[in-house]
Amino acid sequence: MDNLKKVHNIYDLENKKISSLLWEYAIPGIIGTVAVALYSIIDSIYIGNNKYLGDHANGGLGILLPIMNFLSGIGMLIGAGAAARTSIFLGKKDNISAEKIVGNSIILSIVLTLFPVIYIYIYIDKILFLLGTTSETLPFAKEFLKYYLPGNIFLILNFSLNNIMRSSGYPKKAMYTMLIGVGANIILAPIFIFILNLGMKGAAIATNLSIFLGLCFVLTHFFQHKNTLTLKWKRLKPDFRIIWAIISIGFAPFFILIAASLIVFIINHRLVSYGGSIAIEAYTLANRILMVFIMIIVGLTQGMQPIIGYNYGAKRLDRVKQTLKYTLKVGFIIGLIGCISGVIFPHIIIKMFNPSPYLAKHAERALHILTLTLPLSGIQMVISSYFQCIGKAIKAFFLSMTRQFLILIPALYILPKYFELNGIWYSVTISDTISTLIAIIMFILQIKTFKYIK
Repeated sequence: MDNLKKVHNIYDLENKKISSLLWEYAIPGIIGTVAVALYSIIDSIYIGNNKYLGDHANGGLGILLPIMNFLSGIGMLIGAGAAARTSIFLGKKDNISAEKIVGNSIILSIVLTLFPVIYIYIYIDKILFLLGTTSETLPFAKEFLKYYLPGNIFLILNFSLNNIMRSSGYPKKAMYTMLIGVGANIILAPIFIFILNLGMKGAAIATNLSIFLGLCFVLTHFFQHKNTLTLKWKRLKPDFRIIWAIISIGFAPFFILIAASLIVFIINHRLVSYGGSIAIEAYTLANRILMVFIMIIVGLTQGMQPIIGYNYGAKRLDRVKQTLKYTLKVGFIIGLIGCISGVIFPHIIIKMFNPSPYLAKHAERALHILTLTLPLSGIQMVISSYFQCIGKAIKAFFLSMTRQFLILIPALYILPKYFELNGIWYSVTISDTISTLIAIIMFILQIKTFKYIK
């Protein structure tokens, strides 16, 4: 039965209509990535609509984004590496090593989460001031973080095991477990924030419980012997060969998330300098919406990867080009929808967070500018993922760095001198524009090499 399924999947990759094939692979990825973004959006909406919390509380939540990204990066380090190694071992029919991946991922998740969590607890005030908290946002950020940190072990374990579940042949099941957590958060957050009147700590507790509930479903999967991989106690023994195999692959996506954390850290500091707490609060609300569309595009590129990778390896360059053309078109359209939403309807979108009129004005302005180049982001991210698909990791990494570092950081220090607060928003759009132009040039040069591949 497994062989028949494998043959069927290969036949689809070689022959199925590209548009249908892409959506078949992309939809689980899109739902999974958007689910991650929804946790913070749900918290922000409920916090904004609580009369005892509001603007400064959401600002405090935004200040914590670099810490959240860093901790999520640990999940990416383990999850991406474990998923890739699991696929390789299963392809070699080495189920014992694949099961060791499961056990060692759990060990890594616990160990690598424990140290940063303890460190943050010890230096929590110093870290929060370093991140750019103000006297208005500090109490809210500190309260949320104190209760959010312990639950990160659930987050990292959930992320790691969910990736292994997906790579071992259960993409839809992995998607459903992510949705279970989001659904639970929608229900639990208002109970803890409004009914129990626990404020920021209520939001943190609800988020942790929701993630824990999703983790329970993931663990249930790995305890069932009928599934491809089973969690056995003897596989929990540390195997440094397996640990290195996981980390060596997962380091690249981990570094990209750390880079994203650093960028948010720099943006927050520039915002404090040119706009104070209100600027950070505006960025927090606008960035929540921006990340939804970014995550949709990330999910789309995840669906593209196996199609491009297989057909490039099989030298079916016609299907590679068809997939690229269609994915670029869809990525552009997704970005365009985000752009139209942010430019034409910013007041409607921001209103759901229930900000004060003064904050709403700043948040709408930020959303208007930040979404202008979303269509270009769609193109840039698809091209960057394409280079990764065909084994050009250095080129893919370079494109990621142009967007997040090489162009954005200088712009963040130059433009505000001339345009003040708007200069910070314009820095993002200029970075997206220039990095997309670079990506297109590299893409055209790469496509020209296709005619030399036989």
